[in-house]
Amino acid sequence: MSKTEDLLIEIGTEELPPSSLKKLATAFQEELCSLLEEQNLVFSDASWFATPRRLAVIINQLQTSQEDKDQQRRGPALTAAFDDQGKPTRATEGFAKSCGVSVDQLEKLETDKGSWLVFNTQVKGKQTRELIPEMIETALKRLPIAKRMRWSNHDFEFVRPVKWILILFGKDDIDCEIMGVKSGNESYGHRFHQPGKLQIKKPDEYLTKLEKQGKVIADYVNRHSIILSQVNQLAEKNDGKAILNDDLLDEVTSLVEWPVCFLGEYDPDFLKLPKEVLIASLQDHQRYFPVADTDGNLLPYFICVANIESKKPELIKQGNERVLQPRLNDAAFFWERDIKHGLTKHIPSLKKVVYQKELGTLYDKSQRLIKILSFLSSTSNIDINKAKRAAELCLCDLLTEMVYEFPELQGTMGRYYAEADGEDNDIALALEEFYQPRFAGDELPNSALGQYLSISEKLDSLVGIFAIGKAPTGDKDPFGLRRSAIGVLRIIIECNLDIDLMELIEHCALNYPKKINATKHINDVYQFLIERLRRYYLDNGISPDTFESVLATNSSKPLDFHERLMAVEEFRKLDAAESLAAANKRIGNIIKKSGVQINNEINTKLLKEDPEINLAKSLQKYQNRILPLLDKRDYKTALTQLAGLREDVDNFFDNVLVMCDDQDLMNNRLALLNNLSALFLKVADISKLQG
Repeated sequence: MSKTEDLLIEIGTEELPPSSLKKLATAFQEELCSLLEEQNLVFSDASWFATPRRLAVIINQLQTSQEDKDQQRRGPALTAAFDDQGKPTRATEGFAKSCGVSVDQLEKLETDKGSWLVFNTQVKGKQTRELIPEMIETALKRLPIAKRMRWSNHDFEFVRPVKWILILFGKDDIDCEIMGVKSGNESYGHRFHQPGKLQIKKPDEYLTKLEKQGKVIADYVNRHSIILSQVNQLAEKNDGKAILNDDLLDEVTSLVEWPVCFLGEYDPDFLKLPKEVLIASLQDHQRYFPVADTDGNLLPYFICVANIESKKPELIKQGNERVLQPRLNDAAFFWERDIKHGLTKHIPSLKKVVYQKELGTLYDKSQRLIKILSFLSSTSNIDINKAKRAAELCLCDLLTEMVYEFPELQGTMGRYYAEADGEDNDIALALEEFYQPRFAGDELPNSALGQYLSISEKLDSLVGIFAIGKAPTGDKDPFGLRRSAIGVLRIIIECNLDIDLMELIEHCALNYPKKINATKHINDVYQFLIERLRRYYLDNGISPDTFESVLATNSSKPLDFHERLMAVEEFRKLDAAESLAAANKRIGNIIKKSGVQINNEINTKLLKEDPEINLAKSLQKYQNRILPLLDKRDYKTALTQLAGLREDVDNFFDNVLVMCDDQDLMNNRLALLNNLSALFLKVADISKLQG
């Protein structure tokens, strides 16, 4: 094996977008590693690094060259390689010429399938340093960049203009040009603390030199840990606890190269505002960490992460406090204005706000929600009057000044304003839960009214958007319908709601004007939800064949579907499962190949052999035992009980010829098997299980 060296690659840029920094850095490492593997270059491990102005990768113990490789080219078969006089044919001469040798330098290859002329040679491996520049360019082109940009008069594109390129292989830099920038062995330190060049002599000094001399902590994970530690220490020192948000932690880690945290203060009078408003002002708008006491009540402090170690930190503190003050003043102003106006007064204004041109206004949508909830109330325990009131009010907070300024507070402010207006507590809570789940893994509505209101809104949107031809395509989903679909399914399944999905979609479609023909898309919406259901279960570790076995039952109730699925999962653990699945598969094949119309009635007088008599008796016994369980949807017990048929089923197939010459006997045996299959199908099609 060839010798190895460490490889360091650093791409210096203008400030990279913080929301995608981590994703870009990890992708850069993955692409480089993949390209090295494609070139059969072995390395021990790789690490990625990232700051606002750089993406870097260190690949340890990388081969300095490819291994030499034996190569064999196969030429004409021996039977066609020489003529009757033993002279090489034109094909042989052409093959030898293409290999750059004479005919007598060719060798013979003999196998069981014949003999050929071959040319064996050794291809010398390329030097790794020769391959690196092209691999870097390829990796950069493959990065997941939503919008690329050009700069200067260049025709290449990247997420931000490239300022410097550092490539070190061992102690040697690799001389090349990437994106118009000549590479070298120089990096750059902190923009303010150490803006000059830093010469890196070997990869293993990269992190230390940047930190000690450049005031740059290039290790993203280490920087994240430092920020987290500083934030927590500052909060604890002031008898509080920082309210941590993973996305915010990632964002500030992506914004700084030399993190220095400090504690700021704001006027305690602002604590009269709803907690969520203050958190949104501090966290979402200013990128500060709020501080709360042990009971979760906010304290008049915030923690900011600066990108500089100032000689006068008090000035930075005062500057951030000064910036925050008008933001909180605005929030207080919006709160007071909205409270005075009230939520109910916004109902008429909903008529002026277009939801979608073809689907009407927000008011039209609220009226459709009333109809959907009225339909659902017939099979649920929700109070129809409360449901109608919640539907009337659920979109009103979108018109408030607070939600206009803080869109992320929609729903939450609806609850606060409803409470201030004296609305029923159930209604106020439903207005907040209306938007849940907002994202993958988010909490689900707790109240029944909130659950049904959320389902109604999401299904109304799904049906409407499909009807106007704007269903998701590929990776484009501007209306977030995939998220809505998963939300509907999660609420129904995880909150144990016995809802017929197809029936509810049909009702939603009927609420739309006939001119958009929403009923035409009922099946499209249903199939879209089924595909989301498939993804939901696959993501939760359910195998595809288990899902298909239940899908075959055409159950349109997600909760019922779930119960069947869990039953099949338990059934698969039984010793009898594999044998019975194979038997059901065999039954399906026999019935399909028989080509006869099967009568489900079994004639006991035509049962001649003991195995078929025993199976028929067992089948009758299990039907009597299983059907009451199915009525209670106790599918798990039903399948467990059905496993007891294994011995009789195995004996039947071992000793009874189904497709016999006696037509009546054959038809009766087919009827017996069809009844057996139908009993299993009342839970799932276990023939689809793969073992």
